[in-house]
Amino acid sequence: MHDDVLEEGRPVVLRGGTVLTMDAAHTVLPQADVLVVDGRVAAVGQRLDVPEGTFEVNATGGVVMPGMIDTHRHMWQTVMRGYGADWTLTQYFVWYYLEHGKAFRPEDVHAGNLLSAWESLEAGVTTTVDWSHGLQSVDHAEAAADALQSVPGRFVLAYGNIQAGPWEWTADPDVRAFLQRRRDAADDLFRVQARLRRHRGPRVPRARGVRGGARPRPAGQHARRRLGCHERRRHPADARQRVHDARDRLRARRDPERRQYHRIAATGGSVSVSTESEQSAGQGYPPTWALRRFGIPVSLSMDTSVWWSGDLFSAMRTTLGADRSREHHEAHAVGDTVTHVHLRAEQVVEWATRGGAAALGRDDLGSLEPGKQADVVLLRNDASPVSFPLLNPYGHVAFQAQRGDVHTVLVAGRVVKHEGRLVGADLGALRRQVDASVEHLRGTLGEEAWTAGMNPDLPGTEVLDNPYQYTEFKTGSTHEAR
Repeated sequence: MHDDVLEEGRPVVLRGGTVLTMDAAHTVLPQADVLVVDGRVAAVGQRLDVPEGTFEVNATGGVVMPGMIDTHRHMWQTVMRGYGADWTLTQYFVWYYLEHGKAFRPEDVHAGNLLSAWESLEAGVTTTVDWSHGLQSVDHAEAAADALQSVPGRFVLAYGNIQAGPWEWTADPDVRAFLQRRRDAADDLFRVQARLRRHRGPRVPRARGVRGGARPRPAGQHARRRLGCHERRRHPADARQRVHDARDRLRARRDPERRQYHRIAATGGSVSVSTESEQSAGQGYPPTWALRRFGIPVSLSMDTSVWWSGDLFSAMRTTLGADRSREHHEAHAVGDTVTHVHLRAEQVVEWATRGGAAALGRDDLGSLEPGKQADVVLLRNDASPVSFPLLNPYGHVAFQAQRGDVHTVLVAGRVVKHEGRLVGADLGALRRQVDASVEHLRGTLGEEAWTAGMNPDLPGTEVLDNPYQYTEFKTGSTHEAR
């Protein structure tokens, strides 16, 4: 590792890469440079002149893109990486909410956040929203915040507590004091907010608001409200289109799910789609096909590493697959054939970058344009035969690239990963901290419960009582009204 990479404030230039600017026009610049000065993108173009002493990164043969943004992750659960690979959502809730979530100490939350934060940077995710719903006490919250602030990425700590109702913990003077204190001390890299959820309406088990306000959502979506972006849908001037929209609104009054899409669109909301989560945990078919129809902005997220991966390459890939699968399925159902897919690789790359920035109300993130924050990712792996040829850069990012191809990462102009290695991360100490948390949790549960939790029984009979329902549908097979 080059010692000079660590020098604060030094200009950086990434030379000769294929630059995905993700500006409004989605400009792609072949064999171009990105110059970073004072934490901002100073220039993007070919053969740029740079200040004396600029640190140069060879991006030839690689892709330079904005840092990716994960808009929904439960970072505190990362010490249990992969533990719930075979869970249903019901088993997840039983394990964390009803049985073992209280076993997490502040130091276990700290370990999970620290591990997840470094993982984000390692995978080219420069901004992560931590829906930290394991904060049983202010001590847990302090531990979560301290972990995030010790890592040189961008993080939003969304305060939550699954062990108590929001009306309880939000009224706690200590919680209020914590939120106020951390908000007052917040900077451009770390922010804090309250994260609430509520059950309302059909197929709306959880609603999540970006800045404290919960929004209703159709199943399979993580709805978010963009502060300062209360844009209402404007009907096009074409008279026939206005009639079509009016009919669509009329149908929405009779269709609760359609009505909720209209609510999100009309209030300027955006939706965080966790495709791996939604298609595996049973939160409904990942609805990007519907979001596109209603013109609702989309961002991508990974939810939790207790099940799934923690990188947005997987999110882009599975989202494309799920959307296209739905499109083909509906066509086959009526004897038709899809000849041109609607969702393209270019769109999911936008959702992973610019879409996340819009969801957070950060118009200074998500693209490589002069004046924007210098959150930059270089994908380059000369040791991999998958790195060439680079023909369709969006397709390469969405379908070919992986975290091992992340060569260099900058956050606010600071190099936090270079030549495939994190800068300043003591992974040995981190491993010891995580191992101590795993040892504590395993010892607290006991070996029998620990093993059973990781290997749930195959269903032998129908489960009559489900602690988590998506609809109000009831038959004689349910024991009580939901």
